Amino acid sequence: MTSWIPLESNPEVMSKLLHKLGVPKEWCIVDIYSLDSDLLALIPKPVLAVIVLYPLRKEEVQEDSENKKDDDKSILVPADNQQTGCTDPAVYHMKQYIHNACGTIALIHSVANNLETINLQEGFLKTFLDDSKNLPFMERGELLMNSYDISVTHKELAQEGQTQAPSEETPVYHHFVALIHKNGFLYELDGRKSAPINHGSTSPETFLNDAARLCKKYVERNPYDLDFTVVALVKDDTGAF
Repeated sequence: MTSWIPLESNPEVMSKLLHKLGVPKEWCIVDIYSLDSDLLALIPKPVLAVIVLYPLRKEEVQEDSENKKDDDKSILVPADNQQTGCTDPAVYHMKQYIHNACGTIALIHSVANNLETINLQEGFLKTFLDDSKNLPFMERGELLMNSYDISVTHKELAQEGQTQAPSEETPVYHHFVALIHKNGFLYELDGRKSAPINHGSTSPETFLNDAARLCKKYVERNPYDLDFTVVALVKDDTGAF
């Protein structure tokens, strides 16, 4: 099984990765330090995606994602209006075949579902999305396995975090997923699952607070494990982030 060096949940590193892949520098990743609505109001707008890193239960760790049966159930506490597999075909979702690639896949999910807003420049990511946009879920994941340019860029940035990067073979017990707004609905995108999870209605104005409520459910799953991080893909013209 192909393995990459895990990506650190570090806004500077994640932003640099996006920019090297062709995302304009006006778009960046910022930390979300609190899920309370008053502090969420301080996050630069618009917010196009929220990415959460959460601790996996050991039984959830995939030693071989190619051979593990897909779990179609949401890892979150189910919402009354949650629809598994009832997905807008416009939602871009890809299979994770590469061990430790979940951080970069979450970034790809975040950008690929916002191309009407992000003026993606010519580069590795635009080429990948052009080549994969009409492919099925699993074939997109296979294409990423063969994307040398994205792999090399990931490896370069994965070694720029604040902590020493583990080896590709080191077991990692954390996982990234992306939350996005698409055509009036909030979707959870996880390459370990065979379909996006529809978590009900949202809007550009309410997306951040709706996503924050969803993130709180990750914390509720492991209330004694505080090893969570939440970041957002935002537009920032001030250069402050």
